Amino acid sequence: MEDIRSYLKEHTLLFDGGMGTYYGERNNTAADACEWANLTNPKEVEAIHRAYLEAGCRAIKTNTYAVNRLRMPEGDCRALIRSACEIARRAAGDEAFVFAAIGPIEVQDNRDRLVEYCFVVDQFLELGIQHFLFETHSSDQYLHEITAHIKMRAPEAFVILSFNAQPDGFTTEGRLVRDLCRDAAADPNVDAVGMNCMTTARHMVDLVRKIGPLAIPLSVMPNASYPTVRGNRSIYDGNPAYYASQMAVLRDEGARIFGGCCGTTPAYIAATAEALRAPAHLRIELPDVQEERPPRTQADPFWDTLCDPDRKAVAVELDPPEGADLSKFMDGARELQSKDIDIITIADCPVARVRVDSSLVACKLRRELGMNALPHMTCRDRNLNATQALLLGLCAEGIGNVLVVTGDPIPSASRDEVKSVYNFNSRRLIRYIKGLNETILPTPLHIFGALNVNARNFRIQLDIAKTKEENGAVGFLTQPVLSPQAVENLKLARETLDGRILGGIIPVVSQRNALFMNSEIAGIRVDDEIIRRYEGADRARGEELAVEISTEYARQIAPYVDGFYLMTPFGRTGLIARILDSFRQEGLI
Repeated sequence: MEDIRSYLKEHTLLFDGGMGTYYGERNNTAADACEWANLTNPKEVEAIHRAYLEAGCRAIKTNTYAVNRLRMPEGDCRALIRSACEIARRAAGDEAFVFAAIGPIEVQDNRDRLVEYCFVVDQFLELGIQHFLFETHSSDQYLHEITAHIKMRAPEAFVILSFNAQPDGFTTEGRLVRDLCRDAAADPNVDAVGMNCMTTARHMVDLVRKIGPLAIPLSVMPNASYPTVRGNRSIYDGNPAYYASQMAVLRDEGARIFGGCCGTTPAYIAATAEALRAPAHLRIELPDVQEERPPRTQADPFWDTLCDPDRKAVAVELDPPEGADLSKFMDGARELQSKDIDIITIADCPVARVRVDSSLVACKLRRELGMNALPHMTCRDRNLNATQALLLGLCAEGIGNVLVVTGDPIPSASRDEVKSVYNFNSRRLIRYIKGLNETILPTPLHIFGALNVNARNFRIQLDIAKTKEENGAVGFLTQPVLSPQAVENLKLARETLDGRILGGIIPVVSQRNALFMNSEIAGIRVDDEIIRRYEGADRARGEELAVEISTEYARQIAPYVDGFYLMTPFGRTGLIARILDSFRQEGLI
């Protein structure tokens, strides 16, 4: 075979289509079973390769997308990769390039993930494979390291990084595909970059235009169409001729490498091959100008106060009710409003117990009382689409701030099961919202994160907080400060972090309350001396102590914070009002 770099200088390169979906269609089986066919039905795998080659492709992918040790035993991995390479090479002969297809490896421990990628890559290298396609990835985490590993072992290897992207330009991990492609193009170990899966050819045209010109070849491998579900199977009802017409547009937009993903049969590849043989239309090169975001037009008094060095902002958390009656909540909000607080924060189903939606309550406060509200947003129960829809709604309602937290898992009877819809953790969600700020949201949101000053290894929490800042967080709300160690940790946070900090204060109302928080509420640590002070205290004395201790700790943390974040215990807004009066008497606010 001709050297692939020389080939690309003179030609476009056409890959095959969606092996998994086509195998499932031909054999009336689930697409995720196709890799095992390398051992159980190798003739069928070879027949599919040949069908795509006869359709006109000049590059085929090994049938190994989901082969890794997280899915199957090591011995099976080795056998499946070896058989897949033999089958693909036999089918391709000297007429087509063979690419190792490597899909995302999903593991929780990121350090293990790099080891697993290296294992898979090394199997291909030992078999003499020199071309690699990392497809359907939602971030570039470890991809740059693994491409460097490949080039260290095989300097002449050709590596393509291909990311998934929805029509709005975000991957399933909330990364902008534009940024991923541009970063990859700047990596000397990456030879081509592009997109596959998630979108159709027409929407991929829009994405390519947003990416702009790149210094390396651009690869595009769309789905045949958007899927429909019939009988528990995903069906793709696209039109090969229309698909091919859009691939020609992608060629005119600068793409050099083509192919198909889910639902693309040999008919799609044949139509694309024909369309690419037609003369290219003249492409007008446009300067790579970043889209300018309109300036923030909505006033945000809370943020202004938080940035004022001569003032301390006051945020008060008020939990929404478990039922649909919001009258008591609204009465409490009015009482707090009379104390001139800057914002009310609203938890999102704390401790995974269902309450009225925090974002809807925030909008109600904004509309009916004209109050600033900061809804908490967990990663627990919304996928990427639902998250974006909710954020658009918040912007439409004039909400300018959001607190992003991962959220507590919902308990399940199954010990290994968590009934949740996690597309993100808090760091990824922060990065996703930052991307929406840059591209979609008409009024960018101020993104806040949580900071646990009670963590035993607080340095780890600081590292996480720094990542949140890098991803777009502009400030932090801390867990309650109720111990000397928490004060020291907050001081360290002030020295380490760039964002605004609101120091957490929760009034302890009784000894029983203190013991409960220490034992059953994650992230709270009440000092033993505080617990002793409540011995024998009745309710009235308990509230007096709550005011005293809250004021004492507010005084201690004042030099290290830009504001105070008070958490209302048991809906006692009157107690919070007393504490705020004490803060004012002390000159803290």
